[in-house]
Amino acid sequence: MTALSITAANVLAGANSTRDNGTAGAAVTAGQPVYKAADNTYKLADTNDASALVRKPKGIALHAAATGQPLAVHQKGPITIGAAVTPGVAYYLGGTPGTIVPVGDLTTGDHPALIGMATSATEIYVDIQTPDAAL
Repeated sequence: MTALSITAANVLAGANSTRDNGTAGAAVTAGQPVYKAADNTYKLADTNDASALVRKPKGIALHAAATGQPLAVHQKGPITIGAAVTPGVAYYLGGTPGTIVPVGDLTTGDHPALIGMATSATEIYVDIQTPDAAL
């Protein structure tokens, strides 16, 4: 899969977006999709992980955090993702932990988790959908 090449310093939540404040359960970087683990911490999500919990992202990290540090997570609404995206293209959770890929890069064995749709060359409207059905 060809994951977005995200510049962490350029990730920025848009106006009227929703977020959660939690704790990182692993090292994360701005722009990486995260899931909420059983211990209530945020860790890197992965579309082809064996665990259904890991395959269900809850949002996008808004900044870097080490394990145990506070973490702001973008859950819904516009986000400047820090990468070039194509308007009108749907973006999904990738097969490498913490990555985002365009819809055309999904492959057999993935459990597609929609992150959102690109609304401009730099912005994705995040509206996470996780049906957890394997391709």
